Amino acid sequence: MLSKRYIMIMALSCVIFGANTYAKEWHVQMLNYGSAEQGGMIFEPAFIHAQVGDTVTFLPSHSGHNAQSYVVPEGSKQWKSSLDKEYSITLDAEGIHLYYCPPHLMMGMVGMIQVGSAKNQAIIEKKAPRLRSKMALKPERMDALLLKIR
Repeated sequence: MLSKRYIMIMALSCVIFGANTYAKEWHVQMLNYGSAEQGGMIFEPAFIHAQVGDTVTFLPSHSGHNAQSYVVPEGSKQWKSSLDKEYSITLDAEGIHLYYCPPHLMMGMVGMIQVGSAKNQAIIEKKAPRLRSKMALKPERMDALLLKIR
């Protein structure tokens, strides 16, 4: 039979370490060229459905890229990576992060992270067309991202 002390220690360990046990590390490559159907100047993957506590790391797989938030969930801070530098964010609130590569927005380099439920979907749908209007190439990428929201 297990002692009460052992059970309390195990329960406390689950509380302290449990949240980090299930956090996932996502990697998003910033690429000049994707597959033939994706074309150039992409984030890969362009859409992630993550959970609160997960971390997303942007990897400058090719030079000349960075990532900058356009819309973030309520309670999260706007973010921007340095050019050609690896950058990580820890997802701290449910909702959607819509982001882009400033040097390549005109070429349709956009991405989206949905964290849990899409609490800020109405704001995303309102602001996405403004960002889309700055995309001279591949504006349909924005449409495809919006369709992936669940």
